[in-house]
Amino acid sequence: MELRQLRYFVTLAEELHFGRASAREHIVQSALSQQIQRLERELGVRLLNRSTHHVELTPSGAALLVEARQILDHVARAAHAARSASVSSPALRVGIIDAGYDSMPQILRDVQRRHPGLTIHQVEASTPDQYRQLADGRLDIGIGRASQTPPHVTSELIRLDPLGVLVPDDHPFAETDGVSVARLADEPLLLGEDTQTPELNQFVIELCRAAGFTPTVYEGTVQSTRAAADLVLQHRCVLCVPSSFRSSSRPGTVWRPLVEPATRFPWSLLWRAGEPSAQVAAVIDSARRLVRRLGWLAAGERPPAREEPTAVGSGDEPA
Repeated sequence: MELRQLRYFVTLAEELHFGRASAREHIVQSALSQQIQRLERELGVRLLNRSTHHVELTPSGAALLVEARQILDHVARAAHAARSASVSSPALRVGIIDAGYDSMPQILRDVQRRHPGLTIHQVEASTPDQYRQLADGRLDIGIGRASQTPPHVTSELIRLDPLGVLVPDDHPFAETDGVSVARLADEPLLLGEDTQTPELNQFVIELCRAAGFTPTVYEGTVQSTRAAADLVLQHRCVLCVPSSFRSSSRPGTVWRPLVEPATRFPWSLLWRAGEPSAQVAAVIDSARRLVRRLGWLAAGERPPAREEPTAVGSGDEPA
């Protein structure tokens, strides 16, 4: 099936007249008829009922018309997007786990300050979904726990984020400076949707099992950490989250670090294997600057030094 055959078929379905349809497509009537016949043979169905003075769609033709119009519309939009990209400002598509975490927003603020001509699009996606979107080009760079990084993705550890527990401000845990992992055994523990945060869920469950118990998992589900904080505020459960979530937690809740053992959740940048583009290199460079300035990694865990990335847009400052 060829795009031109679909285009000819749509034109003919709109005109219901071979002469007018061939004139619209600037081809001879016999060529139009041949293309429609080839399309019918390939599909194995009759699309049109023809007579000397009348053309009408069959049920199969009516069904194809709906889909063919959508296909041609998608092709037109794809062509427009490609042409627009050639003249528009540079763009960067960034994967994030949840808007409630502050690591990537801090990085992107630094990127935007240094490269004001760069357009940044943020996409919420789980780490496995980010891997898929990196592979097919829908994302340029992402962030997550790189515990099972596929061969087509390069990762770099940028933050070891203290893990803690979010509780109502009148909860007994709120009166302490830290909460031992073992004390979670007596609390209903909210986990994220497994399709959204499988790495954090696995990390928390493994932590509890290492402390000698299997957590009691709260049966409710939520779509975001903000919604999870609402359940915590209602005293239905407690929530294990890294410290980077604290800045957007709900009033009336408090975050306390987990101790015995103190635990840190690893955040890594994720990008397609190979030499990164200038836009991706700008994100990596900004992340490394923040690592050094904010102490996101302990001594000896800093990422290697990197040459400054090239400019990524008009009006960019030197990185």
